[in-house]
Amino acid sequence: MTPRFSTTRTISTRSLPARWLGMVALALALVLPLGAGSVRAAPSPAAAAAASTTHVYLLRGVLNIFSLGLDDIAAKLDSQGIPNTVANFVSWSSLADEAATAYKAGRIKTIILVGHSSGATALPDMINKLGQLGVPVKLAIGLDSVFKTKLVGGNAERYINFYIANGNGEPVRRDDGFHGKLENVDVGSAVPGVGHITIEKNQIMQQKVIGAIDGVVFGGKGRQPAAPPTRMAAPQRAASATGYR
Repeated sequence: MTPRFSTTRTISTRSLPARWLGMVALALALVLPLGAGSVRAAPSPAAAAAASTTHVYLLRGVLNIFSLGLDDIAAKLDSQGIPNTVANFVSWSSLADEAATAYKAGRIKTIILVGHSSGATALPDMINKLGQLGVPVKLAIGLDSVFKTKLVGGNAERYINFYIANGNGEPVRRDDGFHGKLENVDVGSAVPGVGHITIEKNQIMQQKVIGAIDGVVFGGKGRQPAAPPTRMAAPQRAASATGYR
């Protein structure tokens, strides 16, 4: 039995009329997959400069294994070009010294603090020490401090205390030595599924923290995501390239 072979003829595009070439290009553009996600625009020079001279210090609680959501927040800050340090709350004093040195040397212009559990409880102490060193804190965010916390001094422009009133959290108090803006926000009933050991892992809470940080760092400096491409954009470019209308 004689085997049968199939053959495929290749048609040179040189033999096709110009009008057909345009139709082929249009068809290919329609069937090629388009990216589903939006493309983030590069930050403006002002936004990039603001990010590079900011430092966010994130303080974990008693056991590092219970504050791993701070690592997620740090990764998101990394993706925005915002330098950060994640450490246990017992390091607050040495971190204050490091921040003060960098601030006075001009390497840091904006200091932001974030703490979870005992890390949140340590924030007023870190703010107070930085104040004694003549260094301001632009923003501090506490996530469910487990002990009674009081702002007694320092120079924090804004302090946001996210706490769970029906759990272990406590509202933060202030005395006359603190001159910044204090916001106590009970998220116990407002955020579904939030608890003391999940507050820093909760996606809604992470968005709140990142949003507050971005508002300070970028403000109106032009860091906006680019609009996703429309489905007709590629065919229009293909038709234009071939001269087909």
